Amino acid sequence: MNSVLNGMVLDLKGAYPVKEGPLNHLRLAVKDLFHLAGVPTSAGNPHWLESHPVPDETASSVLKLLNAGVELVGKTLTDELAYSLNGINYHFGTPCNYAAEGRIPGGSSSGSAVAVSMGLADIGLGTDTGGSIRVPASYNGLFGLRPTHGVIEMDNMVPLAPQFDTIGWMTRDLETLSKVADVMLPPQTVHLPKQLVVFHPIIQGRHLWTDDATNWLADRAAVFEAVSHIELDESLLSFASETYRTLQGFQAWQVHGEWITNEKPVLGSDIAARFDWCRTITEAQYEQAERDRASIRRQIDDYLPSDDTVVMMPTTPGAAPLLDETPEELADYRNELMGLTALAGLTRRPQLHLPVLKDQGAPWGVSLFGAMQQDKALIALSERLLEVNDG
Repeated sequence: MNSVLNGMVLDLKGAYPVKEGPLNHLRLAVKDLFHLAGVPTSAGNPHWLESHPVPDETASSVLKLLNAGVELVGKTLTDELAYSLNGINYHFGTPCNYAAEGRIPGGSSSGSAVAVSMGLADIGLGTDTGGSIRVPASYNGLFGLRPTHGVIEMDNMVPLAPQFDTIGWMTRDLETLSKVADVMLPPQTVHLPKQLVVFHPIIQGRHLWTDDATNWLADRAAVFEAVSHIELDESLLSFASETYRTLQGFQAWQVHGEWITNEKPVLGSDIAARFDWCRTITEAQYEQAERDRASIRRQIDDYLPSDDTVVMMPTTPGAAPLLDETPEELADYRNELMGLTALAGLTRRPQLHLPVLKDQGAPWGVSLFGAMQQDKALIALSERLLEVNDG
C-alpha cells in the first residue's frame, strides 16, 4: 500500500461473483472503512490494521450494492480514521487529483473519488461526517450525495462521530448516482421544490457565490416559482464550524480515545494534533455545543420552512487547495470550509453536489441542500436543472 496514486489500496476484481440486478455493468470502489468479510480494514492507518481482527461480516450497505449487481473492483484509501478533508495520508501517500493537477484530492473519501474520476470505478462508496463526500466530489468534478442522516445503516464499519457519520457516494454522472439512490435509499415521495433560496457565504470579506454561479443559475431560474437570496456572514459560518468541530471532536474521542491511549499509534501530525485537542473537550463544552447546534438548526429551519423550499449554495470555498500549501494554511482553510459543510451535518439534511462550475480552471460547483427525507427530490430537481442548456 505504498502507492495509491489511483486511489486504490486493494484490488478485488473477480473476488466477488456478480449478481443480476439494476446496477449490472457498474463497478464499485469501497472506502477502507467498510468491513468486507475476510478482508482486512485499515481505516487509513497501519497500526489500526495490525491491532484489529479481520472482519467476519460485510457492511449491509455494501451487500445492498452487491445484491443489486455491481462489480466490486477494490478498496480505496481513506484519510486516517476518516478525520480529515484533505486526502493526504501520512502513511500511504496522496491520491492524484486527476481532474486538477497539483491540487489535493480532498478527504476523507479521497481514494473513492480519484478511482471514479480516473475511470477505474463508476461508483465511489464513502462516508461523509464533516464533508467527506461533498468535498472530494467538488475537488474532482464528480456528483456526490450526502443523504439524510440515518437513512442508511452504518453497521460493520469504522465510525468517527456517529452523530454525523453518513454513507454517501460519488459518480461521474447523475444518472448513475440516481440508480444507486434507488437501491440504497428507502422509498420517498418525490416532490420538486418550487422555492429556491440562494445562500451567499462570505469568508474574510470574499463572496463565495461568484458571477459564474449567478450566470449558471440565471439560465435555470425559471425552474422555480420564486428565487430569494440570503447572505451568510462570517460570524454564522464560524459559529457553525466551531459548533460542529466541538461535537465531532468530543464524539471522535469517545470512539477512538481508548485505542489511541492504549496503543499509542503513529498518526500524521495533523491527525495527531486533532485527537490531542479532542482529548481536552469537556462535557460542559459538548453540552453547550449541543445547545448551539439547536440554535443553528432553528435558523436554517427558518430559511427552509417546508419541503417546498430548497437551498443552493457553494459546496466549497473554491477549487481544491494546492498540494504545496503549508499545514498551517490547510488547517486555516479547513476551518473555513467546515463553515459550509457543517450546515448539513448540524441539521441532518441531505446535500447533493453538482460539478457544474470551474474555479481557477479546476473543478468546482454548487450544492442543493434540502429537507430531511427529500434526497430523491434533490436528485430529480438536479435532473431538471441539468436539462437546461447554458445560455
